[in-house]
Amino acid sequence: MSNPIVQPFFDEATNTFSYVVRDPDSQACAILDSVLDFDYAAGRTAVDSANDIVAYVHSHDLAVEWVLETHVHADHLSLRRT
Repeated sequence: MSNPIVQPFFDEATNTFSYVVRDPDSQACAILDSVLDFDYAAGRTAVDSANDIVAYVHSHDLAVEWVLETHVHADHLSLRRT
């Protein structure tokens, strides 16, 4: 069994790491602790950090199987499927 491929993404504004963890034997991956860009003073959000992860997933032709949060935090972006 091969080791997973882990790609970190650092968000300087929140001092937070997000990760894409890929199965080396397939295109399946998980996204861990994706960051929601949140400007507390302005009361605005953005998704620039998440877009970096999406670009990585697309450029490596990955299939996102899981979006996981290791802990609940205001700067993490939760996805909800309906």
